[in-house]
Amino acid sequence: MKMSVSLLCLIAASMMIFSAAAGAAADDKHTVLITGANRGIGLEFVRQFAARDWRIIATARSPDTAVELQGLAAKYPDIIVEQLDVTDHTRIDALAEQYRDQPIDILLLNAALGPTPNTAMSQLATLDWEVGRQSIEVNAIGPMKVSQAFMQQVQASQKKQIIAMSSDSGSFVAGSQAPILYHYKMSKAALNMYLHTLAFETRKRGVTVVMLHPGLVATNPGLARIRGALQTADSVAQMLNVIDDLTPADNGRFIDYRGESMPW
Repeated sequence: MKMSVSLLCLIAASMMIFSAAAGAAADDKHTVLITGANRGIGLEFVRQFAARDWRIIATARSPDTAVELQGLAAKYPDIIVEQLDVTDHTRIDALAEQYRDQPIDILLLNAALGPTPNTAMSQLATLDWEVGRQSIEVNAIGPMKVSQAFMQQVQASQKKQIIAMSSDSGSFVAGSQAPILYHYKMSKAALNMYLHTLAFETRKRGVTVVMLHPGLVATNPGLARIRGALQTADSVAQMLNVIDDLTPADNGRFIDYRGESMPW
């Protein structure tokens, strides 16, 4: 059966509209930038955001050795792996310039220098001050610098959220009341104060800043032996539920993976 020219034109126009709508829908994907995405909590965030069909900019200090992250990127085309050391301010600025036109719905500040068996139990006589310097640079100054560099991209997004992975170790009340974890506690307390202070500025920009405690997570064999330790996937799933429910009223809060307020 022959179709009239007008009917063919109508069909063609409809197909073009459908195609354009599909393209617009693809461009409407939410975007998250995750620092420290090569292992542990960061890698699990990549995995779970990918399952949600987000566009993910996953950063790592050494992408070439991030085997699991590269495997996820091979599986999901919307995962982009980028090299980033949060202590390298020149590289942070360059990456922000590279993505200057990309709105970033969630800036997920996860990269951190955690305690090791040697440094965790160090007391005054054995404190390594180089580890202290590195802790403040990675855990506090680094996230603040990334926030500074990518603020415009966050402002340009729909969700407008900056989420920092903090810890109860940064709390004077909830943290361990023992002479351990000196550098880690200090750096997480500094992170909390940096982001808490930033929240007074972001309120005017419509950006919500939250410090999030993931709970005691079994990210290594030692932690896995502690009773009550959360599996990484469970912690991240619960944190995503909390992130989903955030509103501007949560700006500046320090909360845990259940959404409950953390004491300072």
